[in-house]
Amino acid sequence: MKRTRKSTAGDRPASGGTVSGVAPAQASSPAERRLESVLRSLPAEELAGLMERMGVRVDAQKRIDAPAQAARALVRLPEIREPSRLPAASEELLRRVAEAGGSLVVDALPTGVELLVRRGLLFARILGDSVELVLPTAFVVQLRGWDGEDPRSLRALLSEAPFETASAIASHYLGRPSTPPLALSLEAAWEVLGDPEVLRLELDRIAHQERRLLEAVEQVGGEVDTQELMELEREPMRVRGVYGIAAGRRGAAFSLEKRGLLFPLHPNRYVIPTEVAVLVGEARRSEQEQRRRTIRSAVLAEDHLPRRARFSTPVAPFALGLALAVRELSAELRPGVGTPRSLVARLAQRFGRDVESTALVGALSRAVGLWEPAGIARATPPGSLELRELAQVLFDTWRRGGAWDEARSDAETLRVAADHRDPSPATAVREMVLGALRDLGEGLWVPCSAFESYLAADGRVAALERLFARWAQRTGQPLPAVQQVARRVLLESLPALGVVDVGDEEVGSRTATGSGAFAAASTDALSVRLTGRGRALLAAVPLETPPFVAEFTGGRTLAVGEGARCYQVLDLCAFSDVGAVGTTLELCFAAPAVSRGLAAGVEASAMRERIAALAPLAAELAEALTQAGEVVGRATLVGASGFLWVDDPEVRELLRTRQPTAELFVDPSPPAGLLLGHGVDLERLVRRCRALGVEVQLEEGRQRARPASMPPPKRSETNRRVSWRPSDIRNNRSRS
Repeated sequence: MKRTRKSTAGDRPASGGTVSGVAPAQASSPAERRLESVLRSLPAEELAGLMERMGVRVDAQKRIDAPAQAARALVRLPEIREPSRLPAASEELLRRVAEAGGSLVVDALPTGVELLVRRGLLFARILGDSVELVLPTAFVVQLRGWDGEDPRSLRALLSEAPFETASAIASHYLGRPSTPPLALSLEAAWEVLGDPEVLRLELDRIAHQERRLLEAVEQVGGEVDTQELMELEREPMRVRGVYGIAAGRRGAAFSLEKRGLLFPLHPNRYVIPTEVAVLVGEARRSEQEQRRRTIRSAVLAEDHLPRRARFSTPVAPFALGLALAVRELSAELRPGVGTPRSLVARLAQRFGRDVESTALVGALSRAVGLWEPAGIARATPPGSLELRELAQVLFDTWRRGGAWDEARSDAETLRVAADHRDPSPATAVREMVLGALRDLGEGLWVPCSAFESYLAADGRVAALERLFARWAQRTGQPLPAVQQVARRVLLESLPALGVVDVGDEEVGSRTATGSGAFAAASTDALSVRLTGRGRALLAAVPLETPPFVAEFTGGRTLAVGEGARCYQVLDLCAFSDVGAVGTTLELCFAAPAVSRGLAAGVEASAMRERIAALAPLAAELAEALTQAGEVVGRATLVGASGFLWVDDPEVRELLRTRQPTAELFVDPSPPAGLLLGHGVDLERLVRRCRALGVEVQLEEGRQRARPASMPPPKRSETNRRVSWRPSDIRNNRSRS
């Protein structure tokens, strides 16, 4: 790793700038992202400053040097296991860098980076005109899973693995017994498990018996209990523990466990990570192709054009419209808790969408950080993404299954307590449906009944039914059928994500047009078609057509396309209203919206700059912003402690001009009275006014003054009005 420079607040450049003082370098390799390697590449004075801030003391009696001692101290920071201790912006940034594998290249230092750098959690390096944010591998393997991450991914399973499993994995890849802290020992293992190509080579080196065991577990859904694992392994020895039969510490199962290819889950389960299952199941998926050709040829031989269809729209404009609407509503969303149903219903009614699709896009938007205040950052995702890139991120987040689960009656996983978010096998059903779409839906309409037949021929259905039964028993959820989950994926989730169009043969039978109406219909009357946008999302490649950024379709209406960046649109939230949402997102800069922005502290010149970053201003809007920026007058805010009502103008002029009382009032004061200066004592006011012959009456919340020659009102129990004289004040003092 090249010379790494730790960034501070003074180093933070303006938008689009870079950190200076370091020679450009290439992106860091996995070996260079080890914590000790990062610390050794720091200049001596910066390493000393970091150790002083974190209270790391170097023990000269130890045989390891200062960077190694600092690494052992930093790896124990509580913020790694509990990122909620950090501010929201820093927490989001930490997760975005971890999603990128520990290395994220940005054009400018984002919000929240300063605290992470000062705590020694994140490091910045110059890469030409960009900055690489480096999260050391020892921190990557410790971070707990978050909403939107695949719960069965290698990183999530490794971070939650029992100590015995993690220690065995670290020892295997180190080639020697692991030593604490364990996170530093796991860095060598992550360099193999975190790289798909190296992981493929590792799978090629395992023994035939171990490979056969992996394929057997993957074929039954990638999850088995210990009894089934022993039977698949043909292990004669059974060790019974408190939770039933326990796996021994030898044989093929333990060999896979110490390689990180098979993970135990409490209390009595074993799962294959998603990355391993994809590589292991390649041969089986190719064998199934022969059995599906008959169904595919029958489907493609006929034309299944429906009588009517509901064409899907891009998901990114809708997701961004929801993010803008949530900011306008000032809704309070608690982290780790589901979106309130009332808010989802209001958003669905506002945008004319059904509640399920609104909840789905909202859950995915929260998972990627689009609803967070840190989402407006222009240097990191999702703020730095174009709308077409945001669509890919939302689709991948849904595909991983960490935020949405079609097997649950309420599919948003945030509605479940954090300790009970046991993922269902719906991820495998998603892959089955997407695979069928790639095979059958190449731009043609396909009957849903053909999809059901196609999925029924998949050899994984029987294994998935068994996994769904066990999942329902563990979580207390109703047992869903595989076909039912596949139906929700095909007719609810994918249309909401803009992947498929849905056609209907029964004209006039249903008045509703939402995905829920189609999901409740008979499959004999429905057909689906994979859109061009859906093919691009499945292939993870952008569309060939050049992206449309933005243009004004009216005097004050701006249409935002998929070429705009998210932060540019979110910057307009304070002084715009969300209009129609379809293939584009319409923003209206009406006079009330502009006034709202001015009241929020956004200057007219700043509004002009933010809008011009997307499209040249229309003449009508430019003139309106020019008028809004004009200053027609100025006002001065003066502190005051009260208002003295004085009906007689002569008495008012007496109090305002005479020496004893002139300094007590704000000059000039409004008509019919005098403003008391800030911090004026009422007792001093009464005394000085009485010295000029003016009596001050104290009432509820106000003061009145009148000449002393007027008889004061009588005191009574029913009259709350009280008259004060200097003699009364002196008598009260003597009594006290």
